[in-house]
Amino acid sequence: MSFRLQRIRDPLHNLIEFPADEFHDAMWRVIQSHQYQRLRRVKQLGFSELVYPGATHTRFAHSIGVFHTARILMKIIEKHLGSEFKHSKAQIALAAALVHDLGHGPYSHAFEEVGKKLKLPMADHEKVTDSLVREGEVATALNGLGGGFASDVADLIKKAGPASIYRAVVSSQFDADRLDYMRRDRLMTGTQHGAIDCEWLISNLEVGSVPHGVDSERVGDLETFVLGPKALYAAETYLLGLFQLYATVYLHKATRGVEKLFTELMVRVFKLARDGSTEKTGLSDHHPLIRFAISPDNLERVLALDDSVIGGALFMMTEAEDRLVSEFSSRLRDRKLYKCVDIREVISERVRSSILKKQGPKKTSSSKTAAPAKAQDRLDLDAVQKELVEKVEKASNEIETKLRTWAAEHEVDVPTILLDKTERSMYKSFEESKGPLEQIMIKTGPDNTKPVDVATVSQVVKAISPLKVLRVYFREGDEKAKKLIDQTLQKEARNVGCN
Repeated sequence: MSFRLQRIRDPLHNLIEFPADEFHDAMWRVIQSHQYQRLRRVKQLGFSELVYPGATHTRFAHSIGVFHTARILMKIIEKHLGSEFKHSKAQIALAAALVHDLGHGPYSHAFEEVGKKLKLPMADHEKVTDSLVREGEVATALNGLGGGFASDVADLIKKAGPASIYRAVVSSQFDADRLDYMRRDRLMTGTQHGAIDCEWLISNLEVGSVPHGVDSERVGDLETFVLGPKALYAAETYLLGLFQLYATVYLHKATRGVEKLFTELMVRVFKLARDGSTEKTGLSDHHPLIRFAISPDNLERVLALDDSVIGGALFMMTEAEDRLVSEFSSRLRDRKLYKCVDIREVISERVRSSILKKQGPKKTSSSKTAAPAKAQDRLDLDAVQKELVEKVEKASNEIETKLRTWAAEHEVDVPTILLDKTERSMYKSFEESKGPLEQIMIKTGPDNTKPVDVATVSQVVKAISPLKVLRVYFREGDEKAKKLIDQTLQKEARNVGCN
């Protein structure tokens, strides 16, 4: 059998080549499958293009970029393991990198939120991916490399079986997925935040043994990626970059506002379809969205959905009899969003101002007492930060409870307010994580051979707190909702000592 060299031009990686051999020929056949080509019609960042017009890149481009990055990481493993390198395991991991996002629904993670609300298993991209990899056109292409190859790929994606250095390529702190999306999303959005020194990180990436255990019991050592001692600052930048991307792109208030409208719209459409009231949605019984709503466990029906299907449906749904469907479809189509109040941001500013006002101006110190004064300043700052966090948490929780209670008691056909609460940890310490693959291990010490958790040697990493979001969205011009939000904010701010 003869094979052909194939190339793809990519904006991030330039030329991505598929050499003329059996393995890459199988990967190319996977890419040509209709399930994989569907990823061309699913945007990587969902609704982010409504904030960053350049963010129209797709899961298709990202997935191929992940495959390319995985091959780079695999070369590091092969160099380290030498004759012990397992080509069969490497091929399984590389194939997993290529197909790991195969099951994403329209607008990526936004559709999964709809699935969570309605308990739709086939809206979970991991479940859909597992089904597509194990059976069908993709499975046939993969199994051309040997019987059971597709199942091995699916198992690795699901993290079934013991952790290994090969799995680290697909799922770890330095996996190919994150190394691609952090750079690709930054490039395509045009944001100047989130820059990482990927070349330096990879050039300092090694394979090392770290303790592995269950709970507090050590069961042995596990080989995983570790950084050399010269990459500490690059590791810090990597985590700070991730934090900045979440703060400015993934959790942007406008993007999250669109996702809230989309979720409410889809939930209403699905409920109307299930109740036999499809005519109120503006869609026909044969529309792919309605067909999926009626049979959400049907794999082929979820594969019939993509961004273009939903985008086209918006125009029809603007004429819907149901008020929410009509209004929210129009808002999504024309980018007419609800207004946003960032509760945590407002409360944080009021609490901070109140604390600083109580402290008053700092007294100057003579040169003889300069050192003790600096130490005292640090203690003051720690106390201020602790007080700030405690008061913001207390006020935010109370505000959330009161607004949710009010919304439930004043439930109307079209929601008056929409709440958005989420939290993202950029890095978890060893005790909190699920194992060494979830850590950034770096060599340190006099001989630079013992890998340790980067959080034990970096003050920057220790200082990266979880990113917490609590926002409320309301219809523009709705003075009643605005007054409710303002009064609730003021009352809870006073309750934690803010004037």
